Order: sequence, then C-alpha cells, then structure tokens
Amino acid sequence: ATSANSTRATSATSTTHALRNRLRLRTTVVCTVFFVLLAVLFTVTLLLGEAGLTAREVFEAFTGQAAPVVQFVVLELRLPRAAAAALVGVCLGVAGAVFQSVLRNPLASPDIIGVTSGAAAAGIVGVLIFRLSGLSLMAVVVLGGILAAAVVGLLAWRHGMQGFRLVLIGIGVAAVCTAITSYMMTKVELRDATVAYTWLTGSLASVQVGTVTVAAIGAAACLALLALSTRKLRALELGDDTATGLGFHVEQDRVIVLALAVVLTALAVGVAGPISFVALMAPHIARRLVGGTSLSLAASAAVGGALVSGADLLAQYAIPGQAFPVGVVTGALGAPYLAWLLSRSSSSRPGGNA
Repeated sequence: ATSANSTRATSATSTTHALRNRLRLRTTVVCTVFFVLLAVLFTVTLLLGEAGLTAREVFEAFTGQAAPVVQFVVLELRLPRAAAAALVGVCLGVAGAVFQSVLRNPLASPDIIGVTSGAAAAGIVGVLIFRLSGLSLMAVVVLGGILAAAVVGLLAWRHGMQGFRLVLIGIGVAAVCTAITSYMMTKVELRDATVAYTWLTGSLASVQVGTVTVAAIGAAACLALLALSTRKLRALELGDDTATGLGFHVEQDRVIVLALAVVLTALAVGVAGPISFVALMAPHIARRLVGGTSLSLAASAAVGGALVSGADLLAQYAIPGQAFPVGVVTGALGAPYLAWLLSRSSSSRPGGNA
C-alpha cells in the first residue's frame, strides 16, 4: 500500500511539473510572438505616411545620416506616436490583468470601475478651464485617476475590499465622472469642445516627446514594482483565506498592487486620453492564448501593446484620406467583445441559456 501511494504521489508530481513546463512554454511563445508583432507594427508606423520612407531612410534618421526633413518626420512626428501606442497598450494591458486577477472578476478593468473616467474628467477640467497641455495636463490626469480610485476604494471598504462591491461602486463613480465631463462639454465653445471630444475618444495624433518620456519612466517604475510583487499577485489569485494562510498581508498587498495598476492607467490616459476596452480585452486574450487560469503580466503587456499599435495603424490608414482617433477603433472592437463576454458569462451560470 505504501509503495502504491508513493507511486501515485510521484506520478502526480510528474504530471504537475509537466503541466507547469507546458504553461511556461506557451507563455514564452505567446510573449515572443506578440512582442515581435509589436516590433513589426512599431516599424511599420515609422515607414508609413504621406511621405513614405524606406527602412534604410529610417535607420539613417536614427544614426543622424538622413536628410533633415527625413529626421524630422521620423524622430519628431512618427517616433513619438509609435512609442506612445506601444507604451499605452502595455500600461493598459498590465493594469487590466492586475484588476481582473486581484479582484477575481473578469469585468474588473479601469474602464469599468471609474479610474479611466476619473482621469478623463480631470483631464477635461485641465484642458477646458486651465488650458493645460503636455506634462502639466498629464500630472492632473494622473491625480484625477488616483483620486477616483481612492474614492471607489473608500466607499467599497467594508471589513476589507471585496471585488464585486468594488465593481458596483466603481460603476457609480464612473457615471458621476462621466456626468461631470458631459456638463463641461456643454459649457464651452464648439471649437474647444471638438478638441476636447477628440481627446476623450482617445487619440495619439498630438503626443509630445516629453510627455511620452516621463510616462515611460513612471510606467517602468510601476512595472518593476509589479514584477517584484508577482508572488503577492499569485497568492491573491488563490483567495483571501489561502493567501492569509500562506503568510501574506491580504488587504495591504491588494491595495499596493491595485494602486500600481491605477497609476499605470492614469499614465496611459495622460498620454493619449481614455482609450476604451484595451484593459478589458488584452488580459482575456492573453489568458486564453497562454492557457490556464493564472495571469501573465508579460503576455498581457505584449497583447495590449500590439492591440493599440495595430488599432492606431487601422485608424490612420484603413480608410484612405480619413484618419480616426485610435479610441474609435478599440471601441469598435471592444464593444462586441464585451457583449460576447457578458453573454458567455451568463450562459455559464446555472440556468443560463447557451
């Protein structure tokens, strides 16, 4: 009997190791494919435009050997936009993965629970009332996102932070922030309202080098801290009781990782405005491709970056002579995805219709 039990234990251990190795391999493949895709999309963004360039001309622009006009087009016009698309996608992908994993809710994303709406409302106030732009506008947007998240967290706190309660209160706070934004839009001149509405849709058309640089530094710091918090994230996925039993400080760890995700979201909004649905879609797509139920921050980052970069190319060149804000494309893709996700979630419950 002892020998049989030992054999079964050894077999179970071998199976577990095999599954882990398979999961690691799939994660590596998915990350590699999407980061390569992101690099390709980044390069295509530098090549395409009214002034079409060759790969050699782009390379010469980076080495300082190209003509001044080519250097201006590549380094001042196209490079900031390409970098902003990748950065915003990575930030939103990782933020969405953290929210969904920690709150254990597939609909828990910055778009849904008010962080994006709070940052957007602060941005509209900064643009329309204080005429802010660049770094000052990004600072106001980040503060607005953090303030909205703090309000949601305080209202949702009841002997801890429960995911379902947080989502419901977040939806309410998002509605209030949206109402503030709508009110502001009705009180300004048409020209200002047009500019503000383009920003609200999510646009990469007028990104600035300084803004992207500062956002990249902030995002790198947040991503590094999240990478160091991987064990905390894994434990929180298992549930509060299990995480507590493993020696983690559940509420403290939850607040820390969610705060980092909030800052990532606010930085993304500060760069490009509120680009919808990316934080919702990217983690789901990454999880389905990787397999298993655990989050993969790297896969979510790669998928998010590729989504925004691809959407921006579609927004610029899908219809000749007509460019759209990138948020229009992500909204067109994300709305049916959300409807499919909701219908699938309903059909998976007892009594739901398939």
